[in-house]
Amino acid sequence: MQPSEFVKKYLPHARATEAKTGISAVAILAQAALESGWGEAAPGNAFFGVKDTDGVNGNEQLLTTTEYSRRADLKFPVIISVTPIVRNGVKMFRYKVKDYFRKYSTAEECFTNHAQFFLKNKRYTEALSVKHNPVLFARAIAQAGYATAPDYAKVLTGVINTIEKLV
Repeated sequence: MQPSEFVKKYLPHARATEAKTGISAVAILAQAALESGWGEAAPGNAFFGVKDTDGVNGNEQLLTTTEYSRRADLKFPVIISVTPIVRNGVKMFRYKVKDYFRKYSTAEECFTNHAQFFLKNKRYTEALSVKHNPVLFARAIAQAGYATAPDYAKVLTGVINTIEKLV
């Protein structure tokens, strides 16, 4: 889906979630776009790649993903490959795995659940203090360990800039 189509289709859902939580609709939409490839990879309305911790109660799906870690002994339901790499001078391991992710009935349900994740977790207190500014929010959630990708904040900021030109 083209960025303009994605924004037109999902911005109302992001705005509804912003009204409920105060988290910037642009930040919500940018994460949804980045993590779903502009809506191309959102099975079960899973735009954010929210992990499901138990994999047993019917609101989960087993999906292929890539994770990064400094450890070579992580456990996942299915490990496809583990490749040693160097990112920004740091020795790491790139995992291609299958892991459990949440699924949702609607996009808005997903957006709201995602926002609630930030509101319920103390490690995002600093991010919530800048929740109205999408760029500062992106940096703060990355700093708090939201994603394993080492350049998450930089990439997310690029998506934010694209969306801001379209709204």
